[in-house]
Amino acid sequence: MLGKKIRVLVVDDTIVYRKAVSDILAEMPGIEVVGVAHNGKIAVAKIETLKPDLLTLDIEMPVMNGIEVLQYLQQHAPQVSAIMVSTLTSEGGDMTMRALELGAYDFILKPSSTNIADSKQQLRLLLAPLIKAFQSGRTAVGAMQAVHKARTPTPHPTPSTSLPAARQHGAGGSARPRPFAKDMRRQGKSEIIAIGISTGGPNALAKMMPMLPGNLGVPILIVQHMPPVFTRSLANSLNVKCALTVKEARDGEPILADVVYIAPGGKQMKLVASTDGTNRLIRITDDPPENSCRPSADYLFRSVADYYVGRATAVIMTGMGSDGTKGLQVLKEKGAVIIGQDESSCVVYGMPKTPAELGLTDVVVTLSKIAGEVVKTVK
Repeated sequence: MLGKKIRVLVVDDTIVYRKAVSDILAEMPGIEVVGVAHNGKIAVAKIETLKPDLLTLDIEMPVMNGIEVLQYLQQHAPQVSAIMVSTLTSEGGDMTMRALELGAYDFILKPSSTNIADSKQQLRLLLAPLIKAFQSGRTAVGAMQAVHKARTPTPHPTPSTSLPAARQHGAGGSARPRPFAKDMRRQGKSEIIAIGISTGGPNALAKMMPMLPGNLGVPILIVQHMPPVFTRSLANSLNVKCALTVKEARDGEPILADVVYIAPGGKQMKLVASTDGTNRLIRITDDPPENSCRPSADYLFRSVADYYVGRATAVIMTGMGSDGTKGLQVLKEKGAVIIGQDESSCVVYGMPKTPAELGLTDVVVTLSKIAGEVVKTVK
């Protein structure tokens, strides 16, 4: 993929969106719009001849919808990725969760504005970072492949996130765990798990969360970067798959063991003390975004650090940007165990990257081993 343009096929049953998305993509360097299609059946027919790397794919279309196109890609063109274009409805949220589980790269929302210029600007703001992340990922893969072709066969190197301050498990083998620093106030096993995750998150959570036992014995709080409605769909989808109870968090509810609380889209979530001074409650707020995110992992992590000194586990997983890093620094200072997802299993190696480079992570593992590491830290 080095120096090669990303080939994109735009699929939408509405001519206004086909034109808007095509125009926006055409403005982006390194992108070539190779065609358009107004339903999934036509898109499938064009994939073989146009050979796109990426589809922008409407979910709700006549003849053949976006979900059916993804199922086709899984079987016949797994090298082709898709960014879904969804509506902010309960049905749209449920279908988007299904799309992400089927391997869609990510999704954007169709603008609600009736003004064409405003809608186009909203689409541009939503698409640009995803396209940039997709390009970066493809470039990294291409560079890696080029290096491997030029190199004589050698044992697999340790993953690039390997640091003296972290231990790695996965394709690159394993290293001995780093003992906790002397200034840490670790007080035994963890009594709470906090997770920060973004791009690639729903699919990663759908794989990782069912690996956790139903009697884990501690609550889990998750910040997944998503708009309103979609976090409820995510919680419902995970609840069906997991032994633990998974729900969208509500303001004022006490946190309970063996329950997973997902921060509502468009809101911030933190912990506060209950009136009895012993239990902890969830507080859902309209506080400003942090790192352009609401919910924000930093916002949650700080409150967990305040109330669970030496008794918390934090997990930082796939996602764009650096949300979570500052909160992990606070958690680290207060004796938390920090688990990072490795680069090879991330859709976007953004959120786990900086904590690993700063030496905040105690262990860096591939997606399939995160649940096992979490279990090791709890009572």
